[in-house]
Amino acid sequence: MKDRNYLDLVEKVTMYLDNELSETQERELLKEIKDNPHYLKLLSQEKLFKEFIKSRIHRRKPSAALVQSIKDKIKSPYASEPALSSISSRNP
Repeated sequence: MKDRNYLDLVEKVTMYLDNELSETQERELLKEIKDNPHYLKLLSQEKLFKEFIKSRIHRRKPSAALVQSIKDKIKSPYASEPALSSISSRNP
């Protein structure tokens, strides 16, 4: 049971660091962390790990041609035509 609680805490801490918690969930987690020094250590470790990963991974920017190609597909007047024709063929 203790392992499950730990995994839940790790998940909450990860969500907190990713700004995925609601304000209420965030307050509850911060209260838990304040009440338990082990939780604070876990938060610090996870934060350091995320910072380490971010500093080591370099994301390549998409080429201008790829960006333009995606924009063209979105703007294309024919982009939604197959969806429309499949809908109209289903209706009697």
